Amino acid sequence: QVQLQESGPGLVKPSQTLSLTCTVSGGSITANYYYWSWIRQPPGKGLEWMGAIAYSGSTYYSPSLKSRTSISRDTSKNQFTLQLSSVTPEDTAVYYCARDLTKGGASDYWGQGTQVTVSS
Repeated sequence: QVQLQESGPGLVKPSQTLSLTCTVSGGSITANYYYWSWIRQPPGKGLEWMGAIAYSGSTYYSPSLKSRTSISRDTSKNQFTLQLSSVTPEDTAVYYCARDLTKGGASDYWGQGTQVTVSS
């Protein structure tokens, strides 16, 4: 059973960088041919795919967030990390990490989600 757990600060000030880590257990983030995504849901809105890192280490980003987003991984810890720079209150959302079966495809395992609020 694959499990994902998000961690990071719940409150970030405007203009700062949001940083979240997803710790994966029950499966390796380097295992063929999975993709590991970050997805968010602002209050009252739908899910937004932000980006992913592949089993190979290649990264993919939403065009609308690409200039502010970076996804990396630590294979020794079986973790992958999201960094979102220059945050504004519009970045307030529940942030999820997930495992995707294909690039941009359906997610079969999700973390429970973590609330991040951007406020001074």
